[in-house]
Amino acid sequence: MPAVKRSSGSVTFTALLCLLALGPQVAYAGGRGDEGNENTTPTPHGNATDDGTLSATAGAVVFDRSKNGSGESAGPVTSSSGTWTPPACYYAPKYTPAGLEKYKESIWGVDSTGYEWDAAQRDKYVNGKPYKDFNKDKAGKGYWWDSYVAEGREGDPAAGDCTEDIFWVDKGDAPPADVPEAITPEMLAQLAYAEIRVPSTKVDLAPAGTTKVNLPTWAWLDTAKFKPVSVTASVPLLGVTATTTAEPLSLEIEPGTGDATTYPASGVCEIAGDRIGEAYAKGRAKETPPCGVKYLRSSGDGSYKLRATITWKIHWTGTGVPDERGLPDGTFGAEQDVIVQEIQSVNR
Repeated sequence: MPAVKRSSGSVTFTALLCLLALGPQVAYAGGRGDEGNENTTPTPHGNATDDGTLSATAGAVVFDRSKNGSGESAGPVTSSSGTWTPPACYYAPKYTPAGLEKYKESIWGVDSTGYEWDAAQRDKYVNGKPYKDFNKDKAGKGYWWDSYVAEGREGDPAAGDCTEDIFWVDKGDAPPADVPEAITPEMLAQLAYAEIRVPSTKVDLAPAGTTKVNLPTWAWLDTAKFKPVSVTASVPLLGVTATTTAEPLSLEIEPGTGDATTYPASGVCEIAGDRIGEAYAKGRAKETPPCGVKYLRSSGDGSYKLRATITWKIHWTGTGVPDERGLPDGTFGAEQDVIVQEIQSVNR
């Protein structure tokens, strides 16, 4: 069996398949025709079900979300690269020899494209071109790998990228190098990226809600809510795992109008130690805030939509990977209304 195709974050499986590691609070990632439930805690094992199909908690990806962000306002990060997204499908163990036989026999002649397709499939999996009798002579020595759709990506056109026929992988061998969607620690890290949830970015403002034209408005965040979060993805049957971690990096303020000045001028407030910005204190109304905004025009009868976006640094570690490796930074933001009033003056 050829070695796994290498990339910046991939490693070969040969040294990985001797482990069986899985943390608590796992949830099934979702497979062809299956549904996940993040509140379930399945027991990981490598056995097949009565019909020969591998248990969902054995062959497919499962997630440990116990260190993830939570709460109604938490949401997923979006890659700041603009083009990269986690994979929508992947290949992993799915059938024993008996399981594949039952599955194929159930669709041949029923859910097929015709006699020629059925005959070609029988040649491939039964008649030795290249597999014979579903590899029953190798029962217990490997698994049939098939495609799974990542949870929440069922309607995504990219879920159709996994077009390879079901293929066999011996225990301890790498999946074929020409199948880029075959599960690796790096791919597990990417799937975990899609499961990351981070807190809402609604900022504290002073003055709160309603401010005045040309009056510096201070902005800050309670950093206690913005600690690193992580998700671990595993394939229990293979003993392969990866943990993806998101750490807050910076806060960007967008006033919601071009008639405004941000502090600093870039609008990006760097996280310094355990704080983002600085809480307003009485008597500092005319000072320049380290993080904030000054509106130059009234919002009239309406309000401006101030948007605050946190950029999160994303990195991962996994089985056979001794050091941290990076993934694209992620962002998550939220809007809030700010009413800006004219300063009233009295003529004497």
